[in-house]
Amino acid sequence: MTMTDDYLDKVYRLRTDAERRALYDDWAGQYDGDLTAQGYVTPARCAAVVAGSALPKDAPILDMGCGTGLSGRALAAEGFTRIDGADVSTGMMAEARKSGVYARLIDLSGATAPANHYAAVVAAGVIGTGAAPPDVFDQCLDLLSPGGLFCFSFNDHARAVPAYTDRLDAAVTTGKARILAQEMGDHIIGLGSRAMVYLLERQ
Repeated sequence: MTMTDDYLDKVYRLRTDAERRALYDDWAGQYDGDLTAQGYVTPARCAAVVAGSALPKDAPILDMGCGTGLSGRALAAEGFTRIDGADVSTGMMAEARKSGVYARLIDLSGATAPANHYAAVVAAGVIGTGAAPPDVFDQCLDLLSPGGLFCFSFNDHARAVPAYTDRLDAAVTTGKARILAQEMGDHIIGLGSRAMVYLLERQ
């Protein structure tokens, strides 16, 4: 078993916020190397979807669950210039700070992201089992004003848990958001996992 497999195996057994913070803090220093070696493509997939929308390159974007900055760097590579990051892991955000792509980083263990400030929220590989709980889906939507974009992914694990998929269904059914695009594709190639990437518009 590789180190990546070991951490990923632990991730899907986490039950509390404290357990999640501790594991991601511990993993922070080797997270990028581990995931890149396994072919983690969801951040790049999400960034490409956002870049394919009409969102201006200088629009303010929040990278929710930014981790070490993989998603922020993918957004920057697509030409976006105003990116904030938010996470609960101080270890991960210490690594994200080194990337130089974030205007600011928000520690969600003690603060909240500003509502109605962002034109888009991106949560790449964030909302799902072992990571962010289902209510983060609604938190992301609530940060946006009408017309704002929400790009996120549900991997195989999240798609198998109704607590996650029901949030999306409820948002669409109640008219809170509409789906602009959805695409199934690779998530972590080396593990054979896949994810659906969605682009929503806040109504």
